[in-house]
Amino acid sequence: MKKIPSFTINHLTLEPGIYVSRRDTLPSGDVVTTFDIRMTRPNREKALDPQALHAMEHLAATFLRNHPLWKDKVIYWGPMGCCTGNYLLMSGNLESRDILPLIQETMHFIAEFEGDIPGATPRDCGNYSFVDLAEAKKAALNYFRQLSAASDLNFSYPE
Repeated sequence: MKKIPSFTINHLTLEPGIYVSRRDTLPSGDVVTTFDIRMTRPNREKALDPQALHAMEHLAATFLRNHPLWKDKVIYWGPMGCCTGNYLLMSGNLESRDILPLIQETMHFIAEFEGDIPGATPRDCGNYSFVDLAEAKKAALNYFRQLSAASDLNFSYPE
């Protein structure tokens, strides 16, 4: 079987950043851009805590789907199985730098969040107690800081 493109990225040199993972054109002609929101250095740093990723999923999805400028373009936000980041699917033919301010806003929102995690109740979530807000806030703040110092290296996959 042929490797899918995301398994051909050199994860040994991949840095935290925002990458265009793929673009898909739907039968309607609409384009969906999948972003790799890479928060750690794969295989060189500790992966993100799954409970932190779950908390981040609830917070980011809620924030993004309510964002006054971007909510109509957001399709999906969810964690990577390898626990090194998240995927964001958006309507439109977008570039990484197009959404940098949005991701920075999202990480700031998570880093500063206080209160009950949206949707983290037995009625609303299949594993509602599997969250760690404190770790999600730390991870978001760390990623926010990394994005603030980002260069071209953090927006294009390594060769």
